[in-house]
Amino acid sequence: MRPQSAAGARAPVTINKYLLPREVQVATVRQHPAVLIAPSAQALGGLLVAGLLTATVVHGVLSGIIWIAWGVLLLRLIWKVFNWSVDYFVVTTERLLLTTGFLTRKVAMMPLPKVTDMSFRRTFPGRLLGYGEFIVESAGQDQALRNVEYIPYPEQLYLLVCGMLFPSSADDAEDGESLTRNFDD
Repeated sequence: MRPQSAAGARAPVTINKYLLPREVQVATVRQHPAVLIAPSAQALGGLLVAGLLTATVVHGVLSGIIWIAWGVLLLRLIWKVFNWSVDYFVVTTERLLLTTGFLTRKVAMMPLPKVTDMSFRRTFPGRLLGYGEFIVESAGQDQALRNVEYIPYPEQLYLLVCGMLFPSSADDAEDGESLTRNFDD
């Protein structure tokens, strides 16, 4: 985690177009790469099964079908990587944003003053690999932003957002740049 020299200096351009002119990015993170473990394991397992079956038991047209099925698993993995590369969780001075989607872009947001409760959950694999899940609640029933999964640095981000939601008198005297953080992927 490194402080940014200027607001948005290392932020992706795709995020800047969703920010209001008066907003300052406080933290921007991409989902933890652990989100790619299951599709990677499926593609690798499919490769092993396809190779084993075509080398020992299956020949001819059925062999081609097996390799096409593996190709579908590989394309799914590539699609997940593309989506992962453009999905961001952004904390600004005014709201929380979650941008998702490669072809169809979805931007979910919640203004910070509307956040009534925020917690994070870390499963055992999440603790081992360094990710968690944020649960954000507001007074409204239908929320565009409720669960944010596979968040890296969950404790640091949680404390950062809580510090913004419940500022102390010492925080009010600080310069706004001291809140700005850059979380390396």
